Amino acid sequence: MASVQKYFDSFHGKIRLGLFDEEDTLRDKRRIVREKLLANLPDVFKKHNEKNLVPTFRDQGSYAMRTGTRPLDGDFDIDQGVYFETSTTDYPDPVVLKERVYEALNGHTKRVEIRRPCVTVFYKDGYHVDLAIYSCAAANADKKDYLAMGKVGSEEKYRVWQESDPTTLTTKLFERFDGDETGRKQYRRAIRFMKRWKDVNFVSNGHSAPRGIGLTINANSYFQPRYNTTTFVLDDLTALHELSKEMLSAFTSTWVSTEWKFVRWLSAKLLVTPFNDVYEKMTSKQMESFETKLTELRDTLKKAIDEVDTRKACQLLRNVFGDDFEVPDESETARATPAPVSTHSQSA
Repeated sequence: MASVQKYFDSFHGKIRLGLFDEEDTLRDKRRIVREKLLANLPDVFKKHNEKNLVPTFRDQGSYAMRTGTRPLDGDFDIDQGVYFETSTTDYPDPVVLKERVYEALNGHTKRVEIRRPCVTVFYKDGYHVDLAIYSCAAANADKKDYLAMGKVGSEEKYRVWQESDPTTLTTKLFERFDGDETGRKQYRRAIRFMKRWKDVNFVSNGHSAPRGIGLTINANSYFQPRYNTTTFVLDDLTALHELSKEMLSAFTSTWVSTEWKFVRWLSAKLLVTPFNDVYEKMTSKQMESFETKLTELRDTLKKAIDEVDTRKACQLLRNVFGDDFEVPDESETARATPAPVSTHSQSA
């Protein structure tokens, strides 16, 4: 087995969000959007003869989970939960509250859009802020948070308040690594590696690619840390190979009612309400492509494990993870190296 861990370390440093101050830029844009909302919303509500609602904010998505990666297309995003202390009965049409947010932000940049799950503020320098609009638990009789779904022009059946709890989701996705910081560290690394694999190997439009949150849920189900429990040196190659192998083993024959047939399917069900499969909008053809590419990943990782030449192993890894995975000069390697002592984490 070639010695490739230092190249995984270098690769991780390149793809991890924050290396080139992107996190600082995102935080700055998040702050500006928050300030703009707080400044403009009172006049918006007054204009519509409605009670002034002062929102609170929570980070969510990959930013809150600290699993963000640098996008290949340079389109950086940050997800913000915007929580209003108003019940779903106060705004039976959730799109109306999203319109108030849109009105408060419209003109801040040249492009602000109401999309089905959020209101998005786009910046010309390749950044955008996604604002998920919530009716907070304190205002609802059942003490649950609800996400405003729908956009202007949507049919009534698509304009709904959807029970949602992203904060608890983040907690559940990482609680299995309580007390195992090295395992948690490699878990986050594996999620980033899988997201970059997805970006390199799938087209980004529509539902052709598995969603990042889906890969995160899959990792929560099937990832096991691999590192030397004495030195704590990571073994990312073995961990990723075993993850891809376990994910492939989880494909089952599943009835898809929209296509009226059984298809091979990998599920990624949310760990919190509404407990839906986040891959549910993929077609059988897209899921078939997912399985095929995941099989290619598993097989390539196995070849890299079996390869004794580090340069050749890194070339195999570049084929699946893209050009950011370094291939060393032949003069640096070209010799067999012993396999690292790798073991499962004891607490995961």
